[in-house]
Formats: sequence, structure tokens, C-alpha cells
Amino acid sequence: MGNENKQQLLDRRYLQMAGIWAQNSYCKRRKVGALLVKDKMIISDGYNGTPSGFENECEDENNQTKSYVLHAEANAITKVAKSGNSSLDATLYVTSSPCLECSKLIIQAGIKRVVFSENYRLEDGINLLKRANIEVEQVEAAEL
Repeated sequence: MGNENKQQLLDRRYLQMAGIWAQNSYCKRRKVGALLVKDKMIISDGYNGTPSGFENECEDENNQTKSYVLHAEANAITKVAKSGNSSLDATLYVTSSPCLECSKLIIQAGIKRVVFSENYRLEDGINLLKRANIEVEQVEAAEL
């Protein structure tokens, strides 16, 4: 770890924290955690799950994810919208690469950087972020 810069170290630590936060999810198929960081402060957090006030079950009787389950990124972004903080120029740390829908929210929220560990099955979200000139970085889970 000698030549690792401070930013890389922080990236890994925030991703580890997002991974721990993911454990709050009651989804069985996949647990995802997200942290929004700005000026070295965590300004929001999120994990995948149903909207506030709904039952704490993400999957239906056929083990399919319910259509109204929110992704971790969407939860973190909408949570910051309810707070006095702004996500403009923030960094999003998320345990799984964002899907296309979450990538649209990331762009509109003014987030400038996305750091993730695992690849989501589709890459269209990542491609959209890059097209919007958002810095995207993958930190392998093994590096955590």
C-alpha cells in the first residue's frame, strides 16, 4: 500500500462502508449499498428496498424483484433531496455499477464521480455516465 495515494485509500474505505450499509437491505436476491460523499463528508446513504411505509419484502412469491423496489443509488439521491444538502459535485460510492435509470438520476443530481465495485449485468448505465463526462471508476472487490 506504500505508493497508493490518499484518494484511492478513501475510495476503498467508502466502498467498504457502502458494502456494510448494503447489509441493511432486506432484499434477498441482491443487497446493494450507496454513499454520497461531498467535501469528505457523507451527505447521504441508501440501500435497495421498497419505498417508505411499504412491506419490507423485495421479492414476490416467485422470487422476482417487485417492480417498485428502489435501487440504493435512487434512495441515496432522493434522501439528499429531502435534506438541506446538495449532491452537486458529489461522489457516489455504490457496491454495484448503476443501471440506466439510476444513471439518469446521477446525471441530473449533478454528481461528478461514481466509484463502484461489482459490475451490474448491463453496462448501459455506465456508458451513459461516461457520455455525460462523469468520472467512473471500478475498484475491484478483491481490492477492498
